[in-house]
Order: sequence, then C-alpha cells, then structure tokens
Amino acid sequence: MFAPAFAIFVARVIQGVQQVQFNNTFRITSVPLLGKIPFFGPLLFQNAYITTYIGIAIFLLSTIVLYKTRFGLRLRSCGEHPQAADSAGINVYRMQYAGVMISGALGGLGGLVFVVPTSTNFNADVAGYGFLALAVLIFGQWKPVNIMLASLFFGLMKAIASAYSGIPFLSSLGIPSYFYKMVPYIITLIVLIFTSRNSQAPKAEGIPYDKGQR
Repeated sequence: MFAPAFAIFVARVIQGVQQVQFNNTFRITSVPLLGKIPFFGPLLFQNAYITTYIGIAIFLLSTIVLYKTRFGLRLRSCGEHPQAADSAGINVYRMQYAGVMISGALGGLGGLVFVVPTSTNFNADVAGYGFLALAVLIFGQWKPVNIMLASLFFGLMKAIASAYSGIPFLSSLGIPSYFYKMVPYIITLIVLIFTSRNSQAPKAEGIPYDKGQR
C-alpha cells in the first residue's frame, strides 16, 4: 500500500502537478517484416503497444517456469504442501518471498500496461482492474492457459462495452453498455457456484507457514 502511494507522491512533487504526465513512447506503428504479413500484419503487428507483446512473453515465460523448471516445481509444491516441501530440503520461506516479489513486480507491470494505452497521465486510480485481475485468476483456476483464455474473454467484453455503439448489430439491440460490463462477472459467479467445491487454488494459499507445525 505504501509503495504506489509513495511513487505517486514523489512524481507529483517533481512535476508539480496533480496528474502525472508521461510521453506515450510505447506504441509501435508497424513491426518490421511482421507488419507486412497479409491480414495478420494489420491485425497483430500494426498500431500495437509494446506492452501487449510483453504480456504475451510473460504468459509464455510463466508457463515454462512453472511447469518445466525446478524453481517452478518448488514454488508450486510450497503452495500446495509446504510441510512436505520442507521435509524435502526446500527453503519454504525463501520460496514464499520469491513468490511475493515476483507477484509484486508483475502487479507493478500490470499498472503500466493499464496506463499506457488509455491516456498520457495517471492519477493513481486503476478503475478497479485489480479486482478484475482477481476475478480472472479465480475464473482461470490458477492455471496460466486458463487465465490467458479468461483474460481474453474479459478483454473482449470490455472492448465490446466500450465500442458496441459502433457495431451495427449490437447497437440495434438497444442493450446498454453496463450489460456487457456485467457479463464477465456474472459468468464468473455462475462458474464459481458450480466449481467452488473443486477449486484448484493452491491448498496452502494465504496460510502462514510454521516450520515447527506438521
């Protein structure tokens, strides 16, 4: 809670303004070579933000690290059964600190990803996207691929809610934008109702680890 407030305070003191200004240098007009590919070039590699590719890279990297490396196996084991991980010689506290630091770094990067495409200033408000990220996590059942699919679904509904008036079919239905904004959350609640008993969340999530307790 202290870190973002302190960062915003320092930035405002330096710039002397309420809203922190920054230059939009993250947009890519066209990726060399890839931007010239028919159909896919304009769709994926033109007028895009570098943060989009960073997000894709993080998804691929996180999937590999979690399921193909020793560190990922240890991290997941500490989340599922830290006592068993400790008995195998894994430093649970070190792995927990590593997990918290990685999640904090990704959270900060998520703030940048939110700010860059929306405006050229920031006033310390992310419009509830932190809670949306938690909904995506739960909807994706803590699995990278599922989380990616859930993110695409939420992003699609957000995009429709913002631009539905420009889509003739949706505009003719006369449905307000609030409905499209509500749909992802409603579906998440419905899914949780039927899957909460079989939730795939790490069993030790949110439980303090006591080395002496077995």
